[in-house]
Amino acid sequence: MRWDRFFEDLEDQLDSEWEAERAALDSEAERLRLSRLPLTERLRGLCGPDAPVISLELAGDAVLTGRVTAVGADWVGVALAETRAGAALLPVDAITGLGIAEADLLRSARADAGGHRGLSERMTLGFVLRDLTRRRVPVTLHLRTARALTGTIDRALADHLDLALHEPDTPRRSAAVTGMRIVPFAALAWVRLESPALMR
Repeated sequence: MRWDRFFEDLEDQLDSEWEAERAALDSEAERLRLSRLPLTERLRGLCGPDAPVISLELAGDAVLTGRVTAVGADWVGVALAETRAGAALLPVDAITGLGIAEADLLRSARADAGGHRGLSERMTLGFVLRDLTRRRVPVTLHLRTARALTGTIDRALADHLDLALHEPDTPRRSAAVTGMRIVPFAALAWVRLESPALMR
């Protein structure tokens, strides 16, 4: 009888050690997974029909509040939470911080880093800007210097764009254009679009 109890104790001890070792391995695997999780994946974890309202701090001291509606290779689409409808296109490298509830922060860290990539997740900022060019969408470019330029993008090239300057409520016509600017993508803090539907 004593031997049975002795072996049961040994068995329990081995089970406990095995569980502790497995927990340590799981913990190390989780640390390794988190060390490889990029910001774009965290932002994808905040995207969707139940997306929370977050605040995005940007280069140039801008702070935007809204819901993440799309995430590309190097950009984020945000439906702005303002009285006036609108959307913003943000280069990921212009984001300097995110204000977010703790539950949403933890949920974003559990985002699935693997799996199938959709087309929008592979699109670059240049690709999206070329689409805005094709559609002739009026935009306001907010630069990292805190300056804003309004007009229509005439061309989006490899790493910069050509902007025809005009009033935001005026269509791009030669007579309405007050000047031209070449703007490097690296100078963009965010791009304001008047229609949030464009970022879905």
